[in-house]
Amino acid sequence: NARGHFPNEAAAMKCLYLTTRSLDPTGHGRARWVVRWKPALNAFAITFAGRFERTTH
Repeated sequence: NARGHFPNEAAAMKCLYLTTRSLDPTGHGRARWVVRWKPALNAFAITFAGRFERTTH
């Protein structure tokens, strides 16, 4: 079970979340991060079906 450089899945998800959030070129990432994060989560759920569990918070 190779996980790469992350100690667990939560650490990998945190890295992806922070990367997705920082993509706003205007610097106002906090105001619109959900707009970018939800499509990314959907893409991960499709790509890694069976390995990626979506949860609702």
